[in-house]
Amino acid sequence: MTIKDAEQQQFNWKDAAARGGGSIRGTRGRERGVAEADTKDFVAINPGAVSMENEAKTSFKSLAAPEENTSHPLMSNKLRTWELVCPLSLWWSLSGIGGPLSFIGLLLTKSKEASYFGEKEKGFIHSSGAKEVARFQKIPNGENETMIPVLTSKKASELPVSEVAGILQADLQNGLNKCEVSHRRAFHGWNEFDISEDEPLWKKYISQFKNPLIMLLLASAVISVLMHQFDDAVSITVEYRSEKSLEELSKLVPPECHCVREGKLEHTLARDLVPGDTVCLSVGDRVPAEMLGTKAVDLSIDESSLTGETTPCSKVTAPQPAATNGDLASRSNIAFMGTLVRCGKAKGIVIGTGENSEFGEVFKMMQAEEAPKTPLQKSMDLLGKQLSFYSFGIIGIIMLVGWLLGKDILEMFTISVSLAVAAIPEGLPIVVTVTLALGVMRMVKKRAIVKKLPIVETLGCCNVICSDKTGTLTKNEMTVTHIFTSDGLHAEVTGVGYNQFGEVIVDGDVVHGFYNPDVSRIVEAGCVCNDAVIRNNTLMGKPTEGALIALAMKMGLDGLQQDYIRKAEYPFSSEQKWMAVKCVHRTQQDRPEICFMKGAYEQVIKYCTTYHSKGQTLTITQQQRDLYQQEKARMGSAGLRVLAVASGPELGQLTFLGLVGIIDPPRTGVKEAVTTLIASGVSIKMITGDSQETAVAIASRLGLYSKTSQSVSGEEIDAMDVQQLSQIVPKVAVFYRASPRHKMKIIKSLQKNGAVVAMTGDGVNDAVALKAADIGVAMGQTGTDVCKEAADMILVDDDFQTIMSAIEEGKGIYNNIKNFVRFQLSTSIAALTLISLATLMNFPNPLNAMQILWINIIMDGPPAQSLGVEPVDKDVIRKPPRNWKDSILTKNLILKILVSSIIIVCGTLFVFWRELRDNVITPRDTTMTFTCFVFFDMFNALSSRSQTKSVFEIGLCSNKMFCYAVLGSIMGQLLVIYFPPLQKVFQTESLSILDLLFLLGLTSSVCIVAEIIKKVERSREKIQKPVSSTSPSFLEV
Repeated sequence: MTIKDAEQQQFNWKDAAARGGGSIRGTRGRERGVAEADTKDFVAINPGAVSMENEAKTSFKSLAAPEENTSHPLMSNKLRTWELVCPLSLWWSLSGIGGPLSFIGLLLTKSKEASYFGEKEKGFIHSSGAKEVARFQKIPNGENETMIPVLTSKKASELPVSEVAGILQADLQNGLNKCEVSHRRAFHGWNEFDISEDEPLWKKYISQFKNPLIMLLLASAVISVLMHQFDDAVSITVEYRSEKSLEELSKLVPPECHCVREGKLEHTLARDLVPGDTVCLSVGDRVPAEMLGTKAVDLSIDESSLTGETTPCSKVTAPQPAATNGDLASRSNIAFMGTLVRCGKAKGIVIGTGENSEFGEVFKMMQAEEAPKTPLQKSMDLLGKQLSFYSFGIIGIIMLVGWLLGKDILEMFTISVSLAVAAIPEGLPIVVTVTLALGVMRMVKKRAIVKKLPIVETLGCCNVICSDKTGTLTKNEMTVTHIFTSDGLHAEVTGVGYNQFGEVIVDGDVVHGFYNPDVSRIVEAGCVCNDAVIRNNTLMGKPTEGALIALAMKMGLDGLQQDYIRKAEYPFSSEQKWMAVKCVHRTQQDRPEICFMKGAYEQVIKYCTTYHSKGQTLTITQQQRDLYQQEKARMGSAGLRVLAVASGPELGQLTFLGLVGIIDPPRTGVKEAVTTLIASGVSIKMITGDSQETAVAIASRLGLYSKTSQSVSGEEIDAMDVQQLSQIVPKVAVFYRASPRHKMKIIKSLQKNGAVVAMTGDGVNDAVALKAADIGVAMGQTGTDVCKEAADMILVDDDFQTIMSAIEEGKGIYNNIKNFVRFQLSTSIAALTLISLATLMNFPNPLNAMQILWINIIMDGPPAQSLGVEPVDKDVIRKPPRNWKDSILTKNLILKILVSSIIIVCGTLFVFWRELRDNVITPRDTTMTFTCFVFFDMFNALSSRSQTKSVFEIGLCSNKMFCYAVLGSIMGQLLVIYFPPLQKVFQTESLSILDLLFLLGLTSSVCIVAEIIKKVERSREKIQKPVSSTSPSFLEV
């Protein structure tokens, strides 16, 4: 069989690689084959490959007659091994890069331990499209064999462009040809990430049965199985719908880019890029891969999504030896994947794609981090173990006593098992799921998507929130807030964002147009000396310049840009730190040109000789310079970015106009949310890549930073281990100049102290920490895909206040679960005790089997379930976070359960004894006892609606579902008593009105006693100063 014959058979590369265990590259599945280049392309690229045609022929012949080749050791099992070896040998032969290591590597790729053959050596990462295997492959290149490397950004930033181009064998003028692109893609893979496939629905279903209670109950009764399957269906459906909502939220237009190939500028998908490609960037483009700049014209890139820095980074093409310090910001000749071009244009070489980029490193770190168990899961596991222990203890005791009394061992075993199962609150998993599901639905209405049900409850015991500053606490929209004129006039600016909404206020008066010449001159200079454009509230350009355009829009002067014709331009650079333009007015072109300048105060003031004061132009003095310097320092200490503006006929003859203060403003409502959260015992820590001054200023504005607070830099974090950091982290309110690895260290140190940590963020730099935290909260509008994938909850409208609502929901949900536990355990213990006493004392059974079944239905039915939907108490947010180590069964709750159980048992036994005075058991006796127990249940449920407040305080009808459930249960009980067909089934008889009134009066005692206990507890709380044992002192900032 020839190669042409084999090609005609249309051999399926995908199936071959799948059978061979090869890791074929793909994003959402592995359907795309690596070997896209056909044999002709391969021969064209590799001159030495023609000699391998015989190997290819041999491999294809093997396909046609597998039985002829049996010498290989792997062929001992012909059928199974042949399916593995054939496609691998075919790929190995045709690829031209075969070798013993690659072949063995492919055979081992199914083993996780052997799936990674890559290494980092001297700044190079060797990677492949077949991923694990080809990392060490050598590509024939004439007589010499050289590796195709992927340069790390750190290494590439230190090297000249020409050297990098040589290493990558890149053509800066014409780019790569299509054959070379295909060849490199086979080696490096697609420019994308391996995203794990969604968990199958059947696995989600099976995972719901891991709860210990459910496992016990599945073994006890078929009806429990049916109930729990329905319950788990609720959980699966909510989680599935939440994940589908996440997918819809994450959908973005496939990224595209402009790439030079074969001497032509092409519009292509970013996923097609390979190392060595030449890519062109312009304003508004997302950087499609990690690139080394070869040409740059006034290039500024917004790296806030990666580094947290709000200021766009100016990019150059010169080598950067300073990049060896590991700081991404120091690599000013590198354009990082996923960042946004704010200004200028550039051309560069792709040095890293997919996971072999800084963006990819964060992604890999995120995938390696496992999400911890939620506090609810831990509590439920603990409760399940405790109940199982007690249940089996009861079995042993009852069997032992029965055996000592000489009763039949098999009969005692049956009774003991029934009693043990009765003690298990089988309705608890249902109530937990329903309660969490309803919490998720309420969160959806508040514009939050919860990916997993237990996450809402986790926030209920969250005592630390680590929040990124940019885009989370702040809007990530630079805004002018203060103006200082050259003659000492102050102006306040309202409004935020890149729009016209806001006012400029001077001495209480709103300034518009040219009403105030001193202010309008500053606005005019900032608007004309500007390259930014705002269209439909969207900025195209640098954020700082966008803030100046928005200022002009607020004063109605944004049209000034079009009023001037630019004659000359002095672009901004990081070295000179200023920008200037020479212009002439369109309607006055015969007049002299005017120069406008803006930039850092220290640089602009050097070009100024005069200043404006009360309509006059005066010579600038040292006293004036000192005044301006003091004002600049004051504005800087407030966290403002200060720009100076000037104008004049020539650069050396400028008139100083004033200073403009710009800030990334806090989001609306964040300060109020922060105040409430801190008052409730939740500590909030800001983690940002910004400078110390900016971070502390924003934290102070939000109420996060006080005189006793501390701030720590990323360098200081590097100098400490987790143990050392955990000792100082309680007092730290602000972490500045922090990277993803710093955030991970901070969270680990907090968790080491026992904190339940929530992490909020929106950028790629937050993703790893989001997954490592107990709960990750991502911003839906500004958040990146990687961030949303790592998060447990997504705020659709990016509202930080929703977190406060989530914490309130979490605390309320836990309270509802405790209410249910109290009701069901008190009822279960009462029923268990009643039946046990009758059994052990050889008394007649006060309840028959059908009556016990009915009571169990009530215990786990509507009244019990309705406790899970009790409205959240508005005062719950004021209570400190609970300690996740605490069991649901606290001492206080156990005491209330025992009190209720004793009252129910004593009251029911009293009725039974009262009816047995004639020493003959009649249907009336069991009916009275039966109805007494059911009425006790109803009143017990009523008192269990709240652990602290009276039923009259929360409202008898505030929970309509509870009212309907109790009404339905009472109606059912009356039918059992008075409906003849049911009388026969339950062996009951009709009771008189006096009997019912007597039972109602007696059974209400359980509610009355519970209300008295609540009253006493509230009185004690008023007298004593509340001390929370669940709010660790380390949370105080």
